[in-house]
Amino acid sequence: MIFVASGTQDGRGLVEYLLKQNYKVMASVVTNYGKDLLPKDENLIINDHKLDEEAMKNCLKENKIKVFVDATHPYAVNVSKTAMQVCDELNIPYIRYEREVTPIPAYNKLHLVKTYEEASELAMQLGENIFLTTGSNRLDLFAKDSKKYNKHIIARVLPAIASLQICENCGISPKDIVAVQGPFSESLNIALYEKCNADVVVMKNSGTLGGTETKLTAAIKLGLEIVIIDRPRIDYKKLTHDYDCVGTFVAKYEK
Repeated sequence: MIFVASGTQDGRGLVEYLLKQNYKVMASVVTNYGKDLLPKDENLIINDHKLDEEAMKNCLKENKIKVFVDATHPYAVNVSKTAMQVCDELNIPYIRYEREVTPIPAYNKLHLVKTYEEASELAMQLGENIFLTTGSNRLDLFAKDSKKYNKHIIARVLPAIASLQICENCGISPKDIVAVQGPFSESLNIALYEKCNADVVVMKNSGTLGGTETKLTAAIKLGLEIVIIDRPRIDYKKLTHDYDCVGTFVAKYEK
C-alpha cells in the first residue's frame, strides 16, 4: 500500500494518479473538507486524524506501507520533517512531490521575508489596510500586531468552519473576512483588493496552483506593497515536481 500525505490539490491529484495505476492507497488529510474532496474508490483508505511522530509510525506499520509520498503543502515543513524521520526509522522509501515556485518579478514594492513574524512586522510598517492571503495559519500573529500598531487587516480564508472560528477567536469582524475557495483570476484579485481598499498584500509563494502568480500581477497592477513569505528550504531525500517521476519511484518498491 502507498501512503500519500495529502491535504492539497497536488495530493488529491497524486491519489487519483496512483489509483488509476491500480495501487492501493492510504491518503492522509486533516479536515473533513479535504476528506470529502478525495475520490470514492475501493482501493482508497482515508486517514483523517492528525499524525504526530508516534501515530504516524504506528499507522505506517499497521497498514504495511511500502512507499511514502509526501504531497503536503510547501509550507507544512514540520510534517515533512516528521515523515522523513519516521521513514528512515522504518526503512520506508520516501519521495517528496512539490509544486514549482512562482518566479519573483522585479518590482520595487515587493519585499521577500523568511518568517510570518517578519511578514507581519513589515506589513504593519508599509500600510494601513493589509490584505492577508495567507489563510488562517498564524492569523493570530497578524491580528495581535494589527491591534498593537492600530492597523486594519482583511483575512482571506477557506470557507470552512475551522477557519471562520479562528477568525472569530482573533477578533476579526465578519466584514473583514473574505471566505472563498481559491485560486483566483487576476481580475478577481484586483476586484477584491480594490473593494477592501488594500494598500499591502501579504502572501506565500505557493506556486501557480496556489494562485501566487495572479495575486502578484493583480497587486502590481494596482501599485500595492507586496510582502512574500519565502518558501522554506528543506533538504528532501528525494524531490520531484512531476507525477510520472512519482509513479516511476513507486513502481520500484510496490509491485
